[in-house]
Amino acid sequence: MQRLIYAIFALAAIVALVAVSQSPGTKQVPYQDTFRSWTHVKTLVIRPGHPLYDGFGGIHHVYANNKALGVLKAGSGKFPDGSVLVFDLFEASDKDNAIGEGKRKVTAVMVKNSKYYTETGGWGFEAFEGGDRTKRVVKDPVKDCYTCHTGQAHRDYVFSQWRP
Repeated sequence: MQRLIYAIFALAAIVALVAVSQSPGTKQVPYQDTFRSWTHVKTLVIRPGHPLYDGFGGIHHVYANNKALGVLKAGSGKFPDGSVLVFDLFEASDKDNAIGEGKRKVTAVMVKNSKYYTETGGWGFEAFEGGDRTKRVVKDPVKDCYTCHTGQAHRDYVFSQWRP
């Protein structure tokens, strides 16, 4: 009987640890290895003189997995859990009358999980410096990402739109 009680307590402790490890404060957004094979949603170039140039200057590519793509193509709606958007930012190289990709600056990831990320509209945010999965940039997802995304609440906090 005593072994059964210990086993129940051990099981309860494991369940509690799993629940804590998946809370919004500790659940890390994973780097997405395959995003370059997803659907390319758009490209944007932010040049000197734009108000966001200091933080986001360069060439932006946005990719969506299949779950996110359906909402983007519909033009509105809530993204289902499991939706992922990737924002890949490169320096813009202006040479010989052509603008091309320079060094990768950051790869940012948004993952929809309404249970884990309640403080940030159901989205988990992370950015990886230079696209390096070991160099996480986001220290505070609310201040570093969500605050800016709140202006897009009417589009479930997503800036990018599908262009047919």
